[in-house]
Amino acid sequence: MSGVEKTFRKILNGVFVITTKKDDKVNGMTAVWVARASFKPPLLSVSIGKTRYSHDLIKESGVFAVNILSGKQVAEGRHFGFKSGRKTDKFKDIEYDTGKTGSPILRDTAGYLDCRVVNSCDAGDHTIFVGEVIDAEAREGIEPLLYRHEDFF
Repeated sequence: MSGVEKTFRKILNGVFVITTKKDDKVNGMTAVWVARASFKPPLLSVSIGKTRYSHDLIKESGVFAVNILSGKQVAEGRHFGFKSGRKTDKFKDIEYDTGKTGSPILRDTAGYLDCRVVNSCDAGDHTIFVGEVIDAEAREGIEPLLYRHEDFF
């Protein structure tokens, strides 16, 4: 492992499931590269790999939700991170609500931010999507999950 990779692992991130909906297709993927981008308007950035199924759905639909996993949801992080939505219905047997954008909102998370894409930027093998938060909820008393490499590899 390179010094760059070792150093990147020192950056603390939460664990999120980015969800989206395009027509009758819903999908979710685990992500750790999520950041606030602006106070006014409230903007959020997510970095999504260009080969991911969710990438194309977000690009086409212009919407996504960031589901903030709770400290007890490592299994959910693995579920949405180890399979491709192109090959499997990740939401089979998963109960969820629907956000204002139509994106799935997972239950029992620490919270969520439902967003409409207002900009995007090429970032190497990823695209950074900037979304304006149109709805959000922080669930009191639920601590977020912090990313640890060993939990997912």
